[in-house]
Amino acid sequence: MFPITDNQLDGALAHLGLSSLSGATIRQIVALSEMLEQQAEDPCVHLELGNPGIPASQTGIDAECDALRKGVAGQYPNISGIAPLKDAGSRFVKAFLDIDIPGGCIIPTVGSMQGTFTNMTLLAHRDPARDTMLFIYPGFPAQTLQAHVNGMKIRSFDLFAYRGEELERKLDEVLSAGDITGMIYSNPNNPAWTNFTEDELRIIGRAATKYDVVVLEDHAYMGMDYRTDLSQPGRAPFVPTVARYTDNYVLFLSASKIFSYAGQRIALACISPRLACRPFPALKEFFGQESYLNAYIFGVLYCMSSGTAHSAQYALAAMMNAAVDGKLDFVHINSEYSRRAMRTKELFMRNGFNLVYERDADGRPIGDGFFFTVRYGDMDCERLQRELMRYGIATIALNNTGSSQQGVRVCVSRIITDDHFDTLGKRLKQFDHDHRS
Repeated sequence: MFPITDNQLDGALAHLGLSSLSGATIRQIVALSEMLEQQAEDPCVHLELGNPGIPASQTGIDAECDALRKGVAGQYPNISGIAPLKDAGSRFVKAFLDIDIPGGCIIPTVGSMQGTFTNMTLLAHRDPARDTMLFIYPGFPAQTLQAHVNGMKIRSFDLFAYRGEELERKLDEVLSAGDITGMIYSNPNNPAWTNFTEDELRIIGRAATKYDVVVLEDHAYMGMDYRTDLSQPGRAPFVPTVARYTDNYVLFLSASKIFSYAGQRIALACISPRLACRPFPALKEFFGQESYLNAYIFGVLYCMSSGTAHSAQYALAAMMNAAVDGKLDFVHINSEYSRRAMRTKELFMRNGFNLVYERDADGRPIGDGFFFTVRYGDMDCERLQRELMRYGIATIALNNTGSSQQGVRVCVSRIITDDHFDTLGKRLKQFDHDHRS
Protein backbone atom coordinates (compact mmCIF):
# COMPACT_ATOMS: atom_id res chain seq x y z
CA MET A 1 0.00 0.00 0.00
CA PHE A 2 1.03 3.60 -0.56
CA PRO A 3 2.70 5.55 0.92
CA ILE A 4 5.94 3.63 0.60
CA THR A 5 9.16 4.38 2.50
CA ASP A 6 12.13 6.42 1.27
CA ASN A 7 14.19 3.23 1.28
CA GLN A 8 11.71 1.49 -1.02
CA LEU A 9 11.76 4.43 -3.42
CA ASP A 10 15.56 4.66 -3.36
CA GLY A 11 15.83 0.93 -4.06
CA ALA A 12 13.59 1.22 -7.10
CA LEU A 13 15.55 4.23 -8.38
CA ALA A 14 18.81 2.32 -7.98
CA HIS A 15 17.37 -0.67 -9.82
CA LEU A 16 16.59 1.58 -12.80
CA GLY A 17 19.99 3.27 -12.61
CA LEU A 18 18.54 6.66 -11.64
CA SER A 19 20.48 8.95 -9.31
CA SER A 20 17.55 11.33 -8.89
CA LEU A 21 13.88 11.40 -9.73
CA SER A 22 13.65 14.97 -11.04
CA GLY A 23 16.21 14.21 -13.76
CA ALA A 24 14.39 11.13 -15.04
CA THR A 25 12.67 11.07 -18.42
CA ILE A 26 8.92 10.63 -18.64
CA ARG A 27 9.31 7.02 -19.80
CA GLN A 28 11.67 6.29 -16.90
CA ILE A 29 9.09 7.67 -14.49
CA VAL A 30 6.49 5.40 -16.08
CA ALA A 31 8.80 2.42 -15.56
CA LEU A 32 9.44 3.48 -11.96
CA SER A 33 5.75 3.91 -11.16
CA GLU A 34 4.97 0.48 -12.62
CA MET A 35 7.70 -1.09 -10.50
CA LEU A 36 6.39 0.62 -7.36
CA GLU A 37 2.85 -0.52 -8.14
CA GLN A 38 4.05 -4.11 -8.02
CA GLN A 39 5.94 -3.58 -4.78
CA ALA A 40 3.07 -1.75 -3.08
CA GLU A 41 0.42 -4.01 -4.61
CA ASP A 42 -1.50 -0.81 -5.17
CA PRO A 43 -2.05 1.16 -8.38
CA CYS A 44 -0.44 4.57 -8.85
CA VAL A 45 -2.37 7.63 -9.93
CA HIS A 46 -0.70 8.30 -13.27
CA LEU A 47 -0.30 12.03 -13.87
CA GLU A 48 3.05 11.73 -15.67
CA LEU A 49 2.40 10.46 -19.21
CA GLY A 50 0.29 12.32 -21.77
CA ASN A 51 -1.38 9.32 -23.35
CA PRO A 52 -4.75 10.27 -24.86
CA GLY A 53 -7.50 9.40 -22.42
CA ILE A 54 -10.22 9.52 -25.06
CA PRO A 55 -10.94 6.74 -27.62
CA ALA A 56 -9.40 7.15 -31.06
CA SER A 57 -11.63 8.73 -33.68
CA GLN A 58 -13.78 6.11 -35.39
CA THR A 59 -13.60 8.17 -38.57
CA GLY A 60 -9.86 7.55 -38.72
CA ILE A 61 -10.15 3.89 -37.82
CA ASP A 62 -12.70 3.25 -40.57
CA ALA A 63 -10.67 5.11 -43.19
CA GLU A 64 -7.46 3.32 -42.25
CA CYS A 65 -9.10 -0.11 -42.30
CA ASP A 66 -10.58 0.66 -45.71
CA ALA A 67 -7.16 1.71 -47.02
CA LEU A 68 -5.59 -1.49 -45.73
CA ARG A 69 -8.28 -3.61 -47.37
CA LYS A 70 -7.50 -1.86 -50.64
CA GLY A 71 -3.87 -2.97 -50.42
CA VAL A 72 -1.89 0.13 -49.41
CA ALA A 73 0.16 -1.94 -46.94
CA GLY A 74 1.93 -3.48 -49.93
CA GLN A 75 3.04 -0.15 -51.38
CA TYR A 76 5.63 2.40 -50.31
CA PRO A 77 4.00 5.78 -49.64
CA ASN A 78 5.24 8.90 -51.37
CA ILE A 79 7.88 10.46 -49.09
CA SER A 80 6.20 13.85 -49.33
CA GLY A 81 2.78 12.38 -48.45
CA ILE A 82 -0.29 11.15 -50.29
CA ALA A 83 -2.26 13.78 -52.19
CA PRO A 84 -5.52 13.30 -50.20
CA LEU A 85 -3.73 14.05 -46.92
CA LYS A 86 -1.80 17.03 -48.25
CA ASP A 87 -5.04 18.52 -49.59
CA ALA A 88 -6.92 17.76 -46.36
CA GLY A 89 -4.13 19.33 -44.33
CA SER A 90 -4.33 22.50 -46.40
CA ARG A 91 -8.11 22.66 -45.89
CA PHE A 92 -7.74 22.04 -42.15
CA VAL A 93 -5.12 24.76 -41.64
CA LYS A 94 -7.27 27.25 -43.52
CA ALA A 95 -10.47 26.29 -41.69
CA PHE A 96 -9.11 26.39 -38.13
CA LEU A 97 -6.08 28.72 -38.29
CA ASP A 98 -7.12 30.87 -41.28
CA ILE A 99 -3.67 30.39 -42.83
CA ASP A 100 -3.09 29.54 -46.51
CA ILE A 101 -0.55 26.75 -46.93
CA PRO A 102 -0.72 24.75 -50.17
CA GLY A 103 -0.69 20.97 -50.01
CA GLY A 104 2.77 20.86 -51.53
CA CYS A 105 4.15 22.47 -48.37
CA ILE A 106 2.41 20.03 -46.02
CA ILE A 107 4.43 16.93 -45.21
CA PRO A 108 3.32 13.97 -43.07
CA THR A 109 5.73 12.80 -40.37
CA VAL A 110 5.89 9.92 -37.91
CA GLY A 111 4.24 11.97 -35.19
CA SER A 112 5.28 15.51 -34.34
CA MET A 113 8.27 13.97 -32.55
CA GLN A 114 9.74 13.16 -35.95
CA GLY A 115 8.50 16.46 -37.34
CA THR A 116 10.35 18.61 -34.81
CA PHE A 117 13.45 16.39 -34.80
CA THR A 118 13.83 16.40 -38.58
CA ASN A 119 13.27 20.14 -38.88
CA MET A 120 15.96 20.68 -36.25
CA THR A 121 18.23 18.46 -38.36
CA LEU A 122 17.61 20.77 -41.30
CA LEU A 123 18.02 23.93 -39.25
CA ALA A 124 21.33 22.65 -37.87
CA HIS A 125 22.74 22.77 -41.42
CA ARG A 126 21.02 25.75 -43.07
CA ASP A 127 23.69 28.30 -42.09
CA PRO A 128 27.20 27.50 -40.77
CA ALA A 129 27.07 30.61 -38.56
CA ARG A 130 23.89 29.44 -36.81
CA ASP A 131 24.33 26.42 -34.56
CA THR A 132 21.93 27.11 -31.69
CA MET A 133 18.28 26.32 -30.96
CA LEU A 134 16.26 28.65 -28.72
CA PHE A 135 13.74 27.05 -26.39
CA ILE A 136 11.01 29.16 -24.83
CA TYR A 137 10.56 27.15 -21.65
CA PRO A 138 8.89 25.39 -20.01
CA GLY A 139 8.59 22.78 -22.72
CA PHE A 140 8.42 19.14 -23.77
CA PRO A 141 11.65 17.56 -22.45
CA ALA A 142 12.12 15.30 -25.47
CA GLN A 143 12.51 18.29 -27.78
CA THR A 144 15.53 19.52 -25.84
CA LEU A 145 17.01 16.05 -26.24
CA GLN A 146 16.31 16.27 -29.97
CA ALA A 147 18.45 19.39 -30.29
CA HIS A 148 21.21 17.70 -28.29
CA VAL A 149 21.13 14.61 -30.52
CA ASN A 150 21.32 16.89 -33.56
CA GLY A 151 24.54 18.36 -32.16
CA MET A 152 23.00 21.80 -31.66
CA LYS A 153 23.78 24.23 -28.90
CA ILE A 154 20.84 25.14 -26.70
CA ARG A 155 19.77 28.52 -25.39
CA SER A 156 16.62 29.09 -23.39
CA PHE A 157 14.63 31.26 -21.05
CA ASP A 158 11.63 30.66 -18.83
CA LEU A 159 8.47 32.38 -20.07
CA PHE A 160 7.40 32.86 -16.43
CA ALA A 161 9.39 36.12 -16.19
CA TYR A 162 8.99 37.36 -19.76
CA ARG A 163 5.40 38.00 -20.72
CA GLY A 164 4.09 40.82 -22.90
CA GLU A 165 6.60 43.58 -23.64
CA GLU A 166 9.25 41.79 -21.59
CA LEU A 167 9.14 38.96 -24.15
CA GLU A 168 10.19 41.35 -26.92
CA ARG A 169 13.09 42.68 -24.87
CA LYS A 170 14.27 39.17 -24.08
CA LEU A 171 14.02 37.98 -27.68
CA ASP A 172 16.01 40.97 -28.88
CA GLU A 173 18.66 40.23 -26.30
CA VAL A 174 18.97 36.55 -27.22
CA LEU A 175 18.52 36.70 -31.01
CA SER A 176 20.80 39.68 -31.62
CA ALA A 177 23.82 37.40 -31.10
CA GLY A 178 23.14 36.02 -34.59
CA ASP A 179 23.78 32.35 -33.77
CA ILE A 180 20.16 31.22 -33.33
CA THR A 181 18.83 29.18 -36.25
CA GLY A 182 15.38 28.36 -34.85
CA MET A 183 13.12 28.65 -31.83
CA ILE A 184 10.52 26.23 -30.56
CA TYR A 185 7.51 26.28 -28.24
CA SER A 186 4.08 24.69 -27.88
CA ASN A 187 0.85 26.68 -27.72
CA PRO A 188 -1.04 25.86 -25.50
CA ASN A 189 2.09 25.29 -23.49
CA ASN A 190 3.21 21.89 -22.30
CA PRO A 191 3.42 21.84 -19.25
CA ALA A 192 2.20 25.26 -18.05
CA TRP A 193 -0.97 25.47 -20.18
CA THR A 194 -0.29 29.15 -20.72
CA ASN A 195 -1.20 30.60 -24.12
CA PHE A 196 0.55 33.34 -26.02
CA THR A 197 -1.59 36.40 -26.63
CA GLU A 198 -1.91 37.84 -30.13
CA ASP A 199 0.47 40.62 -29.10
CA GLU A 200 3.05 38.06 -27.98
CA LEU A 201 2.72 36.08 -31.20
CA ARG A 202 3.19 39.33 -33.12
CA ILE A 203 6.35 39.97 -31.09
CA ILE A 204 7.68 36.48 -31.85
CA GLY A 205 6.87 36.81 -35.55
CA ARG A 206 8.49 40.23 -35.79
CA ALA A 207 11.64 38.94 -34.08
CA ALA A 208 11.76 35.85 -36.30
CA THR A 209 11.72 38.03 -39.41
CA LYS A 210 14.14 40.62 -38.05
CA TYR A 211 16.76 38.06 -37.02
CA ASP A 212 16.01 35.42 -39.69
CA VAL A 213 15.05 32.71 -37.20
CA VAL A 214 12.69 29.86 -38.09
CA VAL A 215 9.87 29.30 -35.58
CA LEU A 216 8.82 25.71 -34.89
CA GLU A 217 5.30 26.08 -33.47
CA ASP A 218 3.88 22.91 -31.96
CA HIS A 219 0.07 22.68 -32.02
CA ALA A 220 -0.11 19.33 -30.23
CA TYR A 221 -3.09 20.58 -28.18
CA MET A 222 -4.77 22.57 -30.91
CA GLY A 223 -8.13 24.08 -30.02
CA MET A 224 -7.85 23.09 -26.36
CA ASP A 225 -7.85 26.61 -24.91
CA TYR A 226 -11.47 26.36 -23.84
CA ARG A 227 -11.68 29.95 -22.68
CA THR A 228 -12.46 30.67 -26.36
CA ASP A 229 -14.67 28.64 -28.69
CA LEU A 230 -12.30 27.52 -31.46
CA SER A 231 -14.54 24.75 -32.74
CA GLN A 232 -16.20 26.37 -35.76
CA PRO A 233 -14.37 25.67 -39.05
CA GLY A 234 -14.06 28.71 -41.28
CA ARG A 235 -15.31 31.12 -38.61
CA ALA A 236 -13.50 33.48 -36.27
CA PRO A 237 -12.07 33.23 -33.70
CA PHE A 238 -9.32 31.10 -35.20
CA VAL A 239 -6.55 29.20 -33.45
CA PRO A 240 -3.76 31.69 -32.59
CA THR A 241 -0.53 31.23 -34.55
CA VAL A 242 2.72 33.01 -35.30
CA ALA A 243 2.07 32.30 -38.99
CA ARG A 244 0.07 35.54 -39.17
CA TYR A 245 3.16 37.58 -38.35
CA THR A 246 6.14 36.00 -40.14
CA ASP A 247 7.00 33.79 -43.11
CA ASN A 248 9.67 31.97 -41.10
CA TYR A 249 7.64 29.17 -39.58
CA VAL A 250 6.83 25.47 -39.55
CA LEU A 251 3.59 24.43 -37.82
CA PHE A 252 3.14 20.94 -36.38
CA LEU A 253 -0.30 19.32 -36.22
CA SER A 254 -0.44 15.93 -34.55
CA ALA A 255 -3.23 13.38 -34.66
CA SER A 256 -2.17 12.08 -31.24
CA LYS A 257 -4.15 14.52 -29.09
CA ILE A 258 -6.30 16.32 -31.68
CA PHE A 259 -7.93 13.06 -32.78
CA SER A 260 -6.67 10.71 -30.01
CA TYR A 261 -4.81 8.78 -32.71
CA ALA A 262 -1.47 8.49 -30.92
CA GLY A 263 -0.81 4.82 -31.64
CA GLN A 264 -0.45 5.29 -35.37
CA ARG A 265 2.23 8.01 -35.10
CA ILE A 266 0.98 10.48 -37.69
CA ALA A 267 1.33 14.26 -37.86
CA LEU A 268 1.89 17.08 -40.34
CA ALA A 269 4.75 19.53 -40.74
CA CYS A 270 3.17 22.59 -42.38
CA ILE A 271 5.94 24.69 -43.88
CA SER A 272 5.55 28.36 -44.75
CA PRO A 273 5.32 28.61 -48.56
CA ARG A 274 8.02 31.28 -48.64
CA LEU A 275 10.33 29.30 -46.40
CA ALA A 276 9.65 26.14 -48.41
CA CYS A 277 10.98 27.59 -51.66
CA ARG A 278 13.76 29.66 -50.11
CA PRO A 279 17.25 28.60 -51.27
CA PHE A 280 20.02 27.86 -48.77
CA PRO A 281 23.48 27.27 -50.28
CA ALA A 282 24.56 25.37 -47.16
CA LEU A 283 21.68 22.91 -47.63
CA LYS A 284 22.72 22.39 -51.25
CA GLU A 285 26.24 21.58 -50.12
CA PHE A 286 25.17 19.19 -47.33
CA PHE A 287 21.99 17.53 -48.68
CA GLY A 288 22.32 18.12 -52.41
CA GLN A 289 19.07 20.11 -52.35
CA GLU A 290 18.98 23.90 -52.16
CA SER A 291 15.39 24.72 -51.16
CA TYR A 292 14.18 24.17 -47.60
CA LEU A 293 11.33 21.93 -48.78
CA ASN A 294 13.37 19.68 -51.06
CA ALA A 295 16.20 19.39 -48.57
CA TYR A 296 13.63 18.41 -45.96
CA ILE A 297 11.92 15.76 -48.07
CA PHE A 298 14.82 14.26 -50.04
CA GLY A 299 17.68 15.04 -47.69
CA VAL A 300 16.27 14.46 -44.21
CA LEU A 301 13.02 12.46 -44.30
CA TYR A 302 14.28 10.09 -46.99
CA CYS A 303 17.09 8.84 -44.76
CA MET A 304 15.08 9.00 -41.52
CA SER A 305 12.08 6.85 -42.41
CA SER A 306 11.49 7.15 -46.16
CA GLY A 307 7.95 8.31 -45.52
CA THR A 308 5.12 7.81 -43.07
CA ALA A 309 2.85 4.77 -42.67
CA HIS A 310 0.59 4.62 -45.73
CA SER A 311 -2.68 3.66 -44.07
CA ALA A 312 -2.35 6.18 -41.22
CA GLN A 313 -2.19 8.97 -43.82
CA TYR A 314 -5.64 8.00 -45.08
CA ALA A 315 -6.91 8.04 -41.50
CA LEU A 316 -5.63 11.56 -40.85
CA ALA A 317 -6.96 12.80 -44.19
CA ALA A 318 -10.43 11.48 -43.33
CA MET A 319 -10.42 12.98 -39.83
CA MET A 320 -9.26 16.39 -41.04
CA ASN A 321 -11.79 16.49 -43.85
CA ALA A 322 -14.57 15.45 -41.46
CA ALA A 323 -13.55 18.23 -39.06
CA VAL A 324 -13.54 20.85 -41.82
CA ASP A 325 -16.94 19.64 -43.05
CA GLY A 326 -18.40 19.98 -39.55
CA LYS A 327 -18.87 16.23 -39.11
CA LEU A 328 -16.20 15.69 -36.45
CA ASP A 329 -16.13 18.25 -33.63
CA PHE A 330 -12.74 17.36 -32.17
CA VAL A 331 -12.69 20.49 -30.01
CA HIS A 332 -15.90 19.48 -28.24
CA ILE A 333 -14.76 15.86 -27.89
CA ASN A 334 -11.48 16.94 -26.33
CA SER A 335 -13.21 19.32 -23.92
CA GLU A 336 -13.45 16.26 -21.67
CA TYR A 337 -9.89 17.14 -20.63
CA SER A 338 -11.14 20.50 -19.39
CA ARG A 339 -13.67 18.78 -17.13
CA ARG A 340 -10.99 16.48 -15.75
CA ALA A 341 -8.58 19.37 -15.20
CA MET A 342 -11.15 21.38 -13.24
CA ARG A 343 -11.88 18.44 -11.01
CA THR A 344 -8.21 17.51 -10.54
CA LYS A 345 -7.15 21.11 -9.84
CA GLU A 346 -9.80 21.41 -7.17
CA LEU A 347 -8.38 18.34 -5.39
CA PHE A 348 -4.87 19.78 -5.40
CA MET A 349 -5.98 23.26 -4.30
CA ARG A 350 -8.09 21.81 -1.50
CA ASN A 351 -5.05 20.01 -0.12
CA GLY A 352 -2.49 22.78 0.19
CA PHE A 353 -1.14 23.04 -3.35
CA ASN A 354 -0.97 26.18 -5.49
CA LEU A 355 -0.65 26.76 -9.21
CA VAL A 356 2.81 27.71 -10.49
CA TYR A 357 1.90 29.19 -13.87
CA GLU A 358 -1.39 30.92 -13.09
CA ARG A 359 -2.09 33.63 -15.68
CA ASP A 360 -1.43 34.73 -19.22
CA ALA A 361 0.03 38.08 -20.25
CA ASP A 362 -3.45 39.58 -20.57
CA GLY A 363 -4.15 38.82 -16.92
CA ARG A 364 -6.59 35.99 -17.57
CA PRO A 365 -6.25 32.85 -15.45
CA ILE A 366 -4.97 29.92 -17.50
CA GLY A 367 -7.63 27.64 -18.89
CA ASP A 368 -8.41 24.06 -17.93
CA GLY A 369 -6.92 21.51 -20.28
CA PHE A 370 -4.44 18.69 -20.68
CA PHE A 371 -1.83 19.94 -18.17
CA PHE A 372 -1.33 22.27 -15.24
CA THR A 373 1.52 22.91 -12.79
CA VAL A 374 1.50 22.92 -8.99
CA ARG A 375 3.81 23.58 -6.05
CA TYR A 376 3.56 22.72 -2.37
CA GLY A 377 4.98 25.06 0.24
CA ASP A 378 8.72 25.53 -0.17
CA MET A 379 9.42 22.04 -1.55
CA ASP A 380 11.80 22.02 -4.50
CA CYS A 381 11.17 19.94 -7.62
CA GLU A 382 13.07 16.86 -6.47
CA ARG A 383 11.51 16.66 -3.03
CA LEU A 384 7.96 17.30 -4.21
CA GLN A 385 8.16 14.75 -6.99
CA ARG A 386 9.71 12.19 -4.64
CA GLU A 387 7.13 12.73 -1.92
CA LEU A 388 4.22 12.52 -4.34
CA MET A 389 5.68 9.31 -5.77
CA ARG A 390 5.89 7.85 -2.27
CA TYR A 391 2.18 8.47 -1.97
CA GLY A 392 1.50 6.75 -5.28
CA ILE A 393 1.12 9.89 -7.41
CA ALA A 394 3.38 9.94 -10.48
CA THR A 395 4.27 13.37 -11.93
CA ILE A 396 7.21 15.02 -13.70
CA ALA A 397 9.36 17.75 -12.15
CA LEU A 398 9.27 21.24 -13.64
CA ASN A 399 13.06 21.47 -13.81
CA ASN A 400 12.86 18.59 -16.32
CA THR A 401 10.83 20.88 -18.60
CA GLY A 402 13.38 23.69 -18.49
CA SER A 403 11.37 25.71 -15.99
CA SER A 404 13.18 27.78 -13.38
CA GLN A 405 10.20 27.36 -11.03
CA GLN A 406 9.74 24.78 -8.28
CA GLY A 407 6.90 22.31 -8.71
CA VAL A 408 5.57 19.47 -10.85
CA ARG A 409 3.52 18.98 -13.98
CA VAL A 410 0.12 17.31 -13.72
CA CYS A 411 -1.37 15.58 -16.77
CA VAL A 412 -5.07 14.73 -16.52
CA SER A 413 -5.43 12.40 -19.50
CA ARG A 414 -5.21 9.15 -17.51
CA ILE A 415 -7.40 10.15 -14.58
CA ILE A 416 -10.75 9.08 -15.94
CA THR A 417 -13.07 7.26 -13.55
CA ASP A 418 -14.62 8.36 -10.27
CA ASP A 419 -12.39 5.79 -8.56
CA HIS A 420 -9.33 7.55 -9.99
CA PHE A 421 -10.48 10.89 -8.62
CA ASP A 422 -11.40 9.37 -5.25
CA THR A 423 -8.00 7.71 -4.94
CA LEU A 424 -6.21 10.93 -5.86
CA GLY A 425 -8.25 12.92 -3.38
CA LYS A 426 -7.53 10.51 -0.53
CA ARG A 427 -3.80 10.42 -1.25
CA LEU A 428 -3.53 14.21 -1.53
CA LYS A 429 -5.41 14.59 1.74
CA GLN A 430 -3.02 12.22 3.48
CA PHE A 431 -0.04 13.94 1.82
CA ASP A 432 -1.18 17.33 3.10
CA HIS A 433 -1.88 15.97 6.56
CA ASP A 434 1.59 14.42 6.79
CA HIS A 435 3.48 17.44 5.38
CA ARG A 436 1.54 20.40 6.75
CA SER A 437 3.90 22.55 8.79
